[in-house]
Amino acid sequence: MLPWFSDGKFPLYLAPMAGVTDVVFRQICKELGADVMVTEFVSAEGILQRDDRTRKYTEFSDEQRPVGVQLFGADGERMGEAAKKIIDWKRPDFIDINFGCPVNKVVARNGGSSLLKDCPLLTSVATGVAKAVGDQVPVTAKIRIGWDEKTVNAVEVGKILVDCGMQAIAVHGRTRAQGYTGEACWNTIDAVARAVPVQVIGNGDISNGEDVARRKRETAVSGVMIGRAAMQNPWVFRQAKHYIETGGILEPPPVEERWELILRHCRLVVAGGKNGDERQTLIGMRSRLMAYCKGFPGAKELRQRLCQVTSVTQVEELAEFSIAQAHAGHEDLPEE
Repeated sequence: MLPWFSDGKFPLYLAPMAGVTDVVFRQICKELGADVMVTEFVSAEGILQRDDRTRKYTEFSDEQRPVGVQLFGADGERMGEAAKKIIDWKRPDFIDINFGCPVNKVVARNGGSSLLKDCPLLTSVATGVAKAVGDQVPVTAKIRIGWDEKTVNAVEVGKILVDCGMQAIAVHGRTRAQGYTGEACWNTIDAVARAVPVQVIGNGDISNGEDVARRKRETAVSGVMIGRAAMQNPWVFRQAKHYIETGGILEPPPVEERWELILRHCRLVVAGGKNGDERQTLIGMRSRLMAYCKGFPGAKELRQRLCQVTSVTQVEELAEFSIAQAHAGHEDLPEE
């Protein structure tokens, strides 16, 4: 058993999300109650080529532990070599293999969820990584329930992965064909959890503490993984823990606290300098800022302005007005 599951713990994972779960966002979610971090997925080939852009995706701080680095690829031996390099750079608490990504550019390279259609190749990949580094750190995997509704094979895949040496499995309750649409099938996630002897982490449609408590109560999963809900509400981890412990619902954070976190996120990313200068960084953060502001008073106009920001100062000005707007109940943003 992995230590973060011991003593009856029911860990909350932050799901790996490309372009989202960078070192700054993981730090924020950790402070708000997330138990286990997983990096954005990283190409094994990129690691082997020592590409600086690829390597930055593997970075984490010790405060974020336990943290795993997620790899994708289709060559078990090469992925094992990449995992060794990652461990040499900075020893993560585990290596995670991505068998779930539905994105075309990953699937086209025989990575991510494409391996769900090719169990021999999936076996080769999982075995290759486990043999390479399984004696140094645990190796885990993330899957979807199948390629499409006609080929839901998560239970079979789960058993194969255990035989290959995986020490935990995260299951997203959608097929690759679904992408992120429709409902996650928690019956299938539960079936996997009951079929394998390792911890299974359920993923899909977890938005609040009630959702976490329900899945803990009604299924055999040993933890849950929260993804898209955390993008707009990283407080979901704190809210979920409070609900599990007390049965009470925490009030949403006030608009001032929300903006304080948004601004801190912007400043930390700009200070890190890994995404270019301030202008480039803020352009890259626009979609993140819009996600944070969902449900704010005057959100439509606010999003239109956020689509144009190029500096932290501009975000600060919007924050000031948004807070005033929330208290006054006005609908119009100021003219630029």
